[in-house]
Amino acid sequence: MSQVLPVPPQTAALPQTGLSASPEAAVQVTGAFALIDSLRRHCVKHIFGYPGGAILPIYDELYRAEAAGFIQHILVRHEQGATHAADGYARATGQVGVCFGTSGPGATNLVTGIATAQMDSIPMVIITGQVSRAAIGSDAFQETDIYGITLPIVKHSYVVRDPKDMARIVAEAFHIASSGRPGPVLIDVPKDVGTEKFDYVPVEPGTVKLPGYRPTVKGNPRQVVQAIKLIRQARRPLLYVGGGAIASAAHAEIQELAERYHIPVTTTLMGIGAFDENHPLSVGMLGMHGTAYANFAVTECDLLIAVGARFDDRVAGKLDEFAARAKVIHIDIDPAEVGKNRVPEVPIVGDVKRVLTDLLQHDAKSGTPANPNQTQDWLQRIARWRQDYPLVVPSYPEVLSPQEVIVEIGRQAPDAVYTTDVGQHQMWAAQFLKNGPRRWISSAGLGTMGFGMPAAMGAKVAVPDQEVICISGDASFQMNLQELGTLAQYGINVKTVIINNGWQGMVRQWQEAFYGERYSSSNMAPSMPNFELLAQAYGIKGMVVRRREDLADAIAEMLAHDGPVLMDAQVKRDENCYPMVAPGKSNAQMVGLPTPPAPEIPVATITCTNCGAVNAPSHKFCPECGVKL
Repeated sequence: MSQVLPVPPQTAALPQTGLSASPEAAVQVTGAFALIDSLRRHCVKHIFGYPGGAILPIYDELYRAEAAGFIQHILVRHEQGATHAADGYARATGQVGVCFGTSGPGATNLVTGIATAQMDSIPMVIITGQVSRAAIGSDAFQETDIYGITLPIVKHSYVVRDPKDMARIVAEAFHIASSGRPGPVLIDVPKDVGTEKFDYVPVEPGTVKLPGYRPTVKGNPRQVVQAIKLIRQARRPLLYVGGGAIASAAHAEIQELAERYHIPVTTTLMGIGAFDENHPLSVGMLGMHGTAYANFAVTECDLLIAVGARFDDRVAGKLDEFAARAKVIHIDIDPAEVGKNRVPEVPIVGDVKRVLTDLLQHDAKSGTPANPNQTQDWLQRIARWRQDYPLVVPSYPEVLSPQEVIVEIGRQAPDAVYTTDVGQHQMWAAQFLKNGPRRWISSAGLGTMGFGMPAAMGAKVAVPDQEVICISGDASFQMNLQELGTLAQYGINVKTVIINNGWQGMVRQWQEAFYGERYSSSNMAPSMPNFELLAQAYGIKGMVVRRREDLADAIAEMLAHDGPVLMDAQVKRDENCYPMVAPGKSNAQMVGLPTPPAPEIPVATITCTNCGAVNAPSHKFCPECGVKL
């Protein structure tokens, strides 16, 4: 069994060529060498990919780099798995993930993963092989215009027409992918560009200058001061934190702001981990399947502080009723997002961490301490909502509930990195798992089924000393189950738990709620594979758990196993994910809420005029003195 091995620290030269890092020392090399050397200079340690004809010159050079111990290539079983693995690698580390694919179908198989990264602002560099330059446009074998196909779903893209441009393009691609609002960058390399020799001058990271690309990182000082004024005036403020806070590593600044002004904090699906959900100011995730108290809070707040969030439809619901009573401060590095869906009173374009740091420093310089009682009534109101409308973990006599499986996993592995697929299991995991920054990896914007296991694979390669667990669904898992082969080949110690209800669970829930219980093509049970035997076919430990009394021990056994594990957790088939905001409804209009305890209604009483005893209204005579009431 192969192993994913740590790559030695980067050195100044590849020993087989003696290539120097000095820009004055030009050496005759191929375009493929320039590409691999440029990746090495950008500290790329792992590449996920699948070879093919057009990209073979690059793989031939990669072979030499692997033999020298500079880079390790992880051979996936499908190109989509490569993009998701590079995505998971990037989310777990904040570094740029890298993947390879060949031309034609190899390139088009990457498209879903590229779109996933674009929607969630994940830094990636995708390198595709292409037919030779002379054959481009001739409908050559396995030719597709991947540059044109992916234009709407990348941050930027290149076709390398001259190998002399290779080093510059790679340096630009890494800079663009990782700066400003992160995103994927495509580099398409014609086959003959990879084989052509030229005088190579390396381009070091951080040396490229792009005059037309200058993301704004520092917020406008006047707007920062105005934001402080609104925060000091608010009585019902709410911090609404999205994925931009994770990308910016603004966790400490968010916590300081929340604690200084006693502001409750809600996160989006992408923002999970940006604020400690065990903190008393946390109200959990908001939106379609968010907590009731988060959705009530956003409906009733008088100031909404949006931090690296984009007011998307799954969060905002009926947009004109989203935080309708609130003034809005919107902080985001992407000017296109500020005011796109909701016009803020105070727009601040800039890096979230930098803006919050400036805000806190300006506030501290004022010398006026925060009012500790400013939000006391507001926090008490939220505490009542939390008590009346808690997240519920049901327990059934004969069958496991999905929620109790996820809660038990979280109890035994509270510090794990979690990836998910998409559907009901994703929302239950978001509701009940509470972990830190870069420990929650989920396809949010595109909602890509099949994302979870390859993303976990990439995350585990990136952080090999951390527990990595994929929470999947029976339908989602089958989208990319072939990556079990990758886990097996490289011994990538990922634990995958299938929340198996025999349905496309979220589809079934919507068909039940909005389509008259017409379950069209959503029942997976008739053709469900035996997941335990499937795992064993790949040489991986397979497990099945059906009974509550076996659950804790089974999870403990899974976590203790030294190697990848696939667990089939068979749960209640028709369990629904609540709370739920129906499409087109406001966040306050949730279905599936628990019934709050009935308030104590004061009972009318009759006081005896003779002895003063208090009597129930059903009494006709006072039991104390016998006088008629």
